[in-house]
Amino acid sequence: MRLLTVMDPLSTVQPDKDTTFAFLRSAESRGHENLTCEVRDVYLTRGEVRARARATYVSDTAPHTRLGAEHDVALADVAAVLVRKDPPFDAAYLYLTLLLEHARGKTLLINDPRALRDANEKLFALQFPEWTPRTIVSALPDVIHAFVAEVGGRAVIKPLDGAGGSGVLALSGDDRNARGIVDLLTGEGRRLAMVQEYLPAVRTGDKRVLLLDGEPLGAILRVPRADDLRSNIHVGGSVEPAELTAREREMVAALAPRLRAEGLVFVGLDVIGERLTEVNVTSPTGIQQLGRFTGTRPEDRVIEWIEQRARS
Repeated sequence: MRLLTVMDPLSTVQPDKDTTFAFLRSAESRGHENLTCEVRDVYLTRGEVRARARATYVSDTAPHTRLGAEHDVALADVAAVLVRKDPPFDAAYLYLTLLLEHARGKTLLINDPRALRDANEKLFALQFPEWTPRTIVSALPDVIHAFVAEVGGRAVIKPLDGAGGSGVLALSGDDRNARGIVDLLTGEGRRLAMVQEYLPAVRTGDKRVLLLDGEPLGAILRVPRADDLRSNIHVGGSVEPAELTAREREMVAALAPRLRAEGLVFVGLDVIGERLTEVNVTSPTGIQQLGRFTGTRPEDRVIEWIEQRARS
């Protein structure tokens, strides 16, 4: 097969960590041809969406990536398009999803561009309120401060468009900085922010559950540093092996029909204390860490799924 991956510049890939690298490596090892491009390389002409892409080869030994010939390819002529551009979901990302609509029904799109537009990674979790911690979304400082008091004086505030732990801050009712933090995150009442009750279980870790077509591939536990609230790997969180609890499996089963219906094939759930905090759909990570803990190659299961769907 010929696969196109829309991603950040290849030079930014970390071969020992990035899930995108694992997908490229798996596809190449299974005899498929990888093409990669950036968002700016996708364009529309005469009703056809195309991309200026480069043949891409990867290796576990340095140099880890190599670019080959350039191809101007119609997306309808590739077996699948993997959208692996990291957040933020900005205007360029939005326009990419709108261009990809012109390839709907002509190739396999992972994840579905309509779902990428609709499923804000923080707000989408609120579609499943029975699984989330107590949460509000507001730009109004007085509403936010009242909520913090209501949940016992401790909460977490985060921007709706952040990623990798960026902008995630603790709120405490007895902190003199609390009002300044709320003003900063809301732009003094002009910008929406999410505020969730503080979950003490975050000190033991934030579980990343990777799903393929609604089924769990496995989970890893991201543990925050002693001096940080955030557990993201990007900001220094360590990674430990993890298993899904019975309650978490029940959560996955509850979410799976909606994820499948939306075309959200490869998804990462963030779970703290068996509570759903985020649904990562743009460029979920963690598959290499999962593979090392389990002694498997879960990325192969993703490429196998693409093979089966593309052929059908």
